[in-house]
Order: sequence, then C-alpha cells, then structure tokens
Amino acid sequence: MNTKTTNVLLVGVGGQGTILASKVLTEGLLSFGYDVKMSEIHGMAQRGGSVSTHVRYGEKVYSPVICRGEADVVVAFEKMEALRWLPYLSAGGRLIVNNHEIFPMPVILGQAEYPREIEKNLSASAPGTLVVEAAKTADELGNPRVMNMVLLGAVVKTLGLDGRDWGGTLRSCVPPGAVEINERAFAAGKTLLPG
Repeated sequence: MNTKTTNVLLVGVGGQGTILASKVLTEGLLSFGYDVKMSEIHGMAQRGGSVSTHVRYGEKVYSPVICRGEADVVVAFEKMEALRWLPYLSAGGRLIVNNHEIFPMPVILGQAEYPREIEKNLSASAPGTLVVEAAKTADELGNPRVMNMVLLGAVVKTLGLDGRDWGGTLRSCVPPGAVEINERAFAAGKTLLPG
C-alpha cells in the first residue's frame, strides 16, 4: 500500500449529490484497507449553496482537512465551483470539472455575471484540467441525478482505483431501487477519461 496520503476535494452546489459521492468514495477506500478521514462543509446546501468534502486516505491519516495547495485531485461538480476551489489544487494535481453551470441567485437576479471562459482560465491555471460531460452522460442514461456517480467513476479512474470492486460499496450506500442506474453511471464515468 502506498504510504503517501492522497487528498481528494469534491466541490459542488447543494443538491448535486456531492456528499453521497464522497460517502461512496470514503466507504470504498475503507473497504480496501486504507485509513480514511472525511470532512464535509455545507454552505446553505439546501438553497444551492457551495458544498465541499475533503477526503484524505493513505496508510495513516491524522487530519481530515485539506489545506490550500494540497489537493491531489479536485473534482468540481459545477464550473464556477472549480474556479472557487482552484487554489486548493497542488502543483501537478488533477482538476476534473463537470461541464455544467448552475447560476447563483445574484446572476439569476441580474446583479452579477456568470464568469466567462471558465474552461480557458482553468486550463491556463491548471494544465491537465479535464472537463467531462458528466451531466450529459447522466441525461443520456435517463437520470440526471446520477451525475454524481458519473463523476465518481472518473475520480476512481484518476486515482488508479478502477481495478477494485466498487459494487458492494455502491449497493451499501444507495437505495436498493437505485443500485442499477448508479452502477451504470459509475461505469460510464470511468470511460470519460483518456487512457
């Protein structure tokens, strides 16, 4: 087992399933024998506020909190959240961005503008940024709510953990009637990354 602690930051907007994805990731890592620490922060999650989850795993992990510049992987469920959390990405870290926009209330009310050219700015700041069509993939599967599992599949592949059996973890974390669609979403997410 790798003795290095790996830091994964999942960020999104309330209602996107960020916390469920983090729970599945954490439970899976525990089942594979890693020491795992998770910390979640909700900012008015019910109203579309920012949500972030820190997941740290390795042989021995002492703190659940990822500091600025320390995330090996930042997974953004929404493009503006990718910009907001970019300072947490480590040099050489991997940024995975869902090609999806959710306008915050000030934008909806015409009091602010949604940032333009986000992808261009992200790629300039973080070479190797991967923009994935998780929302589109979930729609194509027939359930937009499984976008979180599409992103989780991409994360698992990025972390090199896609050869492990995640089926039991998925079955233990999602309602029985939703297992099949979540498994399909998870598998689809692994195909969105190159290699």
